[in-house]
Amino acid sequence: MGISTVGVLGAGTMGNGIAQVCAAAGLSVVMVDISADAVGKGIATISGSLDRLIKKGQLTAAQKDEYLDRIRGTTDYADLARVDLVIEAATENEALKLKILAQVDAVVGPDALIATNTSSMSITRLAAATKRPERFVGMHFFNPVPLMALVELVPGLCTSPASVDAARGFVAAIGKTAIVAKNSPGFAVNRILCPMINEAVFALQEGLASAEDIDAGMKLGCNQPIGPLALADLIGLDTMLSVMEMFHAGFNDPKYRPAPLLKEMVDAGFLGRKSGRGFFNYA
Repeated sequence: MGISTVGVLGAGTMGNGIAQVCAAAGLSVVMVDISADAVGKGIATISGSLDRLIKKGQLTAAQKDEYLDRIRGTTDYADLARVDLVIEAATENEALKLKILAQVDAVVGPDALIATNTSSMSITRLAAATKRPERFVGMHFFNPVPLMALVELVPGLCTSPASVDAARGFVAAIGKTAIVAKNSPGFAVNRILCPMINEAVFALQEGLASAEDIDAGMKLGCNQPIGPLALADLIGLDTMLSVMEMFHAGFNDPKYRPAPLLKEMVDAGFLGRKSGRGFFNYA
């Protein structure tokens, strides 16, 4: 199927990033959020992101205007009626996603593809909220969306090969690279990444090295662009804890147990960059 119009559910960090890359690829975008204020903030974030590209000489002011003209912000799900693809990018809350996906399924056309940007939840379970599980697929973007090249595609139990092919074609059309992973907790990337970060927290907790030295060691010794503890701060320590708890429950394997220090940091409200303090200070 050809995809020319994309609906994006959620104007937050992931949603506005997805809307931006779709518009930059020449697609029409309908970006939906719960309030006009949330939609406005999403559009403003996209505008600021494009301004930075202009300052770097990577974009012209005329191109910025073209991109923004392709994005329509709304609070009405009915505006999704004619889209070819809907990408749900709401908060990682299963009950919320199930509710939203059922609403979407009721308004989009019968041929529309529905995708979820979840980084950890079961695609099969989310697909069951719709009446078209064969046309439902996991489409996991990475943050920040305009800069990160990868999209993980995750078929659910009922996802058809044609839907995976359509999703792969869409990913290529917006200039990203797709990999396909099984519907398993954390899929491929987070299954590897999050336990590594959790182990770095264990190392800090045990006094193996300072936070600065752990991160310097991984950057200089393993050529990582950002250290694991700084990355945890960027992701959000509450999000990291949630993922590790899901792994622990999903695999029933003690190797996925969250580091006690991670739990304590979250209990203290030290959530990383968004709270001003995590393993490092950002105040």
